[in-house]
Parts: sequence; C-alpha cells; structure tokens
Amino acid sequence: MLKWFLLFFPIAVGVEVFAPEQYLVIFVTSSLAIFPLAGWMGRATEKLAEQVGEGAGGLLNATFGNAAELIIGLVALHRGLYGVVKASLAGCIVGNILLVLGAAMMAGGLSRPEQRFNPLGARSQATMLTLAAIALVFPATFQAAAGATAEGLGRLSVSISILLLLVYVLYLAFALVTHSQLFAGAQAIANREAHSSMGWAALVLAGATAGIAWMSEIMVRAIEPVAHEFGLSEVFIGVFVVAIVGNAAEHASAISAAWKDRMDLSLSIAIGSSVQVALFVAPILVLASLSLGPTRMDLALPPGLVLIVLLSVLITSQVAGDGRCDWLEGVQLLAVYLVLALTYFFLPSTSSH
Repeated sequence: MLKWFLLFFPIAVGVEVFAPEQYLVIFVTSSLAIFPLAGWMGRATEKLAEQVGEGAGGLLNATFGNAAELIIGLVALHRGLYGVVKASLAGCIVGNILLVLGAAMMAGGLSRPEQRFNPLGARSQATMLTLAAIALVFPATFQAAAGATAEGLGRLSVSISILLLLVYVLYLAFALVTHSQLFAGAQAIANREAHSSMGWAALVLAGATAGIAWMSEIMVRAIEPVAHEFGLSEVFIGVFVVAIVGNAAEHASAISAAWKDRMDLSLSIAIGSSVQVALFVAPILVLASLSLGPTRMDLALPPGLVLIVLLSVLITSQVAGDGRCDWLEGVQLLAVYLVLALTYFFLPSTSSH
C-alpha cells in the first residue's frame, strides 16, 4: 500500500520546479513521499538488527533517521533561521519519546497483555535524556540572568556542545562495547545468524535516507508560507509539523518492531533517537553555526520549549523504568503529546514562547 505513495516523490519535485509558488501542494506531496521511504528504512533496520543486535540496530535507525534532521538544520542555519532550528530540535526530542514511543507501545500492546524489555538499558537511555534536558535548561537560565551577554551565551553554548559530544561518544562506547548486552534484546541474540541480505539492507537504508533528506528539504522550504497562510505559530510548525514528518522513519521502525514484540529495538529507536538529537545533532549545529550562519547559534531554547522537554523526559523516565509496558502507557504518552500540541496550536502565531 505504501509503495503507491512513492508517486508523490516525482510530483513534489515537479511542482517544486514548475510551480514553486504552490506552497501547500509542495508541503503535502513532499510530506506524503517521505512515508514509504520511512517504511523501507524500518524494514532495512530490522534486517540489520538481526545481525548487530537491537541496541546497535536502533542506533543505526536513529542515525539514518536523524540525518534528514541534521541536513534540514544545516540548511536553516545557512539562512539564519535559528528559531526554526531550535523548535525542530525540541520537537524531535519530544516527538520521539512521546509520539513515537507512545504509538509503539500502544500498537504492540493491542495484541498482548504486556511487553517486556531490559529495564537497565532503558533506564540508562532515560538518564542520558535527563542529562540532555539539564544541559538545555542552563543556557536558557543564563540568558535570563542579569548581566548576561550574547557573547557569554555563545561561549557557554559552544562549551556545553563540546561536552555533550564527548558524553555521546562515551555513551556509544557503553551501549555498543562495554555493556552491549543491556541493549541487545533476547530475540536478537537468539536469532543472530548470517544473512546475505545485510549488504542490501544497508544499501536500502542509505538510499531511503537520501530520499528522505531531499523531500524534507523541499518540505521545509514551504513551511513558512504555509504557516503564514494558515496563521500557525512558528513554534507549532517546528515542534509538531516538521517533527512528525521528520520522524516518519522512527515512527515506522519503532511501531513495526513493537508490533513484532521487539520492544528493546523499539525503545532503542525512539529514546535513542532523542538522545542522539540532544547530544549529537544539536551540538553539531551549534558548532556548525560558527562557520555557516550569519551569527552564532546558541543552545538557549525559549522557556516554553525547555518546559515541554523537561516534562516529556520526566514521564518517559517513569514509563520506561520498570521493564514492562502495555497499551495504556502508550495512550498516556500520546495524551501528553496531544496536550502539548493543542496548547501550541492555539498559541498566537506572533508568539515564540
């Protein structure tokens, strides 16, 4: 069924080239073209996870899925759209741990009373998210302090970015080398055999990522005109619309894994993607702004975005800490996401908080 959505790929390119003023058509067609590519990415990730384990497979999916987010951020940086970049980063963090994980838990719980996963691995990822939330709080606090300067905030943001990248490298060593058994997943360990399709799966991942990045860039260029036409706030567009489309790969992969009762893989994709955005993508964008942007981008999110990240991390830590989940926990995560979405939907379009 999803393969028919590939027809929107050439349509989006054609409208972009021959009717660039049709922003709504461009936005809709490019968004729909992303979904079948995300489906391919999900299936390829499952194949690779059978070889390298649930944790490494989830990391691969998060990395390929976030490649589009990184490319979009770099393009926006070059144009000086720092507000869109920050909103999109916050939206990816929140969307993965509330929308993606919530939908996965609900889908997986529909056909079974409960699902099990390794609580130690889940808690370690949740702790990394808490660290990321703390790192986002202090630049915003510094910005609000009396006597704070833009130069000081910039130096603080660069320093924190370098520290976060170092922590992320150490986290990879923990998850993939020294404590990989916490993230492997029992099913993957039992079924790990040699498959000739591993190289093909990696090729599909790379191709799908390239297609998603292309469609995402086309979609983002149409966001501002569409938001203006419908009177939506920039924050709502960045946090919810862009994040939902940009996280299509994680949606497809995490839900598919949960449906097959592979919750270790599903959590590694959903939570791992948020960890990667906070500890890798955001710092890289801050450092890249030193040469790409007209000015330096900082890590100081608007207070409203900091709050939703903190609340999202809090409830996710509670849900993921006991090693089990059911469909009601998925509904709870989705309910929190919808409350946040409704709040920002009714926010005046001129507001940035």
